[in-house]
Amino acid sequence: MKHFLNLGLALIVAATLGACATSSPDVIQRGDAQRMAQVEDGVVLSVRPVVVDGSQSGIGATVGGVVGAIGGYSASGVQREGQILGVLAGVAGAAAGNLVERMSTREEAIELLIQLKGGERRAIVQAKGGEVLTAGDAVILVTTGGKVRVTKAPK
Repeated sequence: MKHFLNLGLALIVAATLGACATSSPDVIQRGDAQRMAQVEDGVVLSVRPVVVDGSQSGIGATVGGVVGAIGGYSASGVQREGQILGVLAGVAGAAAGNLVERMSTREEAIELLIQLKGGERRAIVQAKGGEVLTAGDAVILVTTGGKVRVTKAPK
């Protein structure tokens, strides 16, 4: 039982650390801080909430599998039984770790439909930030290193 509590604790720690990651438009990556950016003016036509699906890099499954295998193997005093439990717990741990990683990297975002000054329209999905954008807002599209973020235009 103690080993399953350790597995649960490991999954909670992984979920907490994964939740620290962000793609908020309010956070600028170090490499983008001093780059020249292209700027375009536009108007928000519509805003709708969307969810950006979480990533599955395999790290969650690997950590979960290792923790599960060690916990399962240690749970029995009989070597053969411990090996079987280790394999089963490893598979279950890998599935749980994968799920934790996917759910902890999932993000609430918004899809913005923007009308540019030249008449062109763009659809942009970005993480929710500190600014609340609504239809009719004048905005600026900032493109840096192939990434676009939308911010309210100064008045």
